[in-house]
Amino acid sequence: MAELRVGLGDRSYPIHIEPGCLDRVGAELSKSRIGNRYAVVSDSNVAKLYGERLLNILDSAGISARMFTFVAGEENKTMATVTDLASQLARAGYDRHDAIIALGGGVTGDIAGFLASAYMRGIPFIQIPTTLLSQVDSSVGGKTGVDLPEGKNLVGAFYQPRAVYIDTEVLQTLDDQELLGGLAEVIKYGVIWDEGFFMFLEKERERIFSLAPEVIVDMITRCCAIKAEVVAEDEREGGLRKILNYGHTIGHAVEGASSFQLIHGLAVSIGMVAAARLSILKGTLAQDVLDRITSILISYGMPTEIPGDLDRAEIKRYLKTDKKAVSGKVQFVLPDKIGSTYITDDVSVDLIDQVLN
Repeated sequence: MAELRVGLGDRSYPIHIEPGCLDRVGAELSKSRIGNRYAVVSDSNVAKLYGERLLNILDSAGISARMFTFVAGEENKTMATVTDLASQLARAGYDRHDAIIALGGGVTGDIAGFLASAYMRGIPFIQIPTTLLSQVDSSVGGKTGVDLPEGKNLVGAFYQPRAVYIDTEVLQTLDDQELLGGLAEVIKYGVIWDEGFFMFLEKERERIFSLAPEVIVDMITRCCAIKAEVVAEDEREGGLRKILNYGHTIGHAVEGASSFQLIHGLAVSIGMVAAARLSILKGTLAQDVLDRITSILISYGMPTEIPGDLDRAEIKRYLKTDKKAVSGKVQFVLPDKIGSTYITDDVSVDLIDQVLN
């Protein structure tokens, strides 16, 4: 089993990466005793796929657990869902000596982590991510939260899990769109941090799409290692960690303007190209680098253009409420070469309009 650690002092935690490690979660938790009993939080889709299996695994290890579900979909990543789940935990008698297991994708991890940060003023939680996007990105680093009508993730907390268990076998149940959404985040890591990894992704596309176990484990391990290094240096996004938002500023706005019909990862793909185009306009990126970023995204079957039917004014409205804005100025993560980015708020409305149009 590949194991990494997110180095945060007394809040450090392991990331376990291995095909089939879901079956060993019960044995692991029986040794660590993170909680007296566990509330497994999952959406209505993942609960059907893996909920009963996980409960049986925990029961076989002598661990008490119950399933708590919410209706699947980004539109349910709200305070109302968190409140409902908290009420269910309270009625079931869960207390501050118990723990939560987030079983699912990024939406589930965000909701369950935020719930854990607030319930009884904070109880432990564990991440078991079941989508590629959550395995390589959202399950690591402690960002939790929910959406508001004004924008994504505007209410939340930095709250680290006690452990992350990444079973690469569960990716077999992903549909093509969800797989692509995760791969967009994977490519992001190559652009912002590691040209060698970017070259690996250019070379191994066919084996990645076939979910070849050794390639998938290597790919996920590299993504988690990059994120763990960044988070260990800047847990609360005061500086370096902001580079992880590459593609997300315009991507989130496009996602919101689509009424979340465009899934997160594919919106990030569009956002990465848009950010690279901004860098071209600012004179800080060579055209051949933009071409290379665009080419790899297209080769993986991802969108690179903002859909023509999306209201540009609505996209700009979402940009204004971006949670990374400082004193009303939106911050952009822009590439200057493969493996390197910089952060700036010096982007004029005119440049944004050129990219959006």
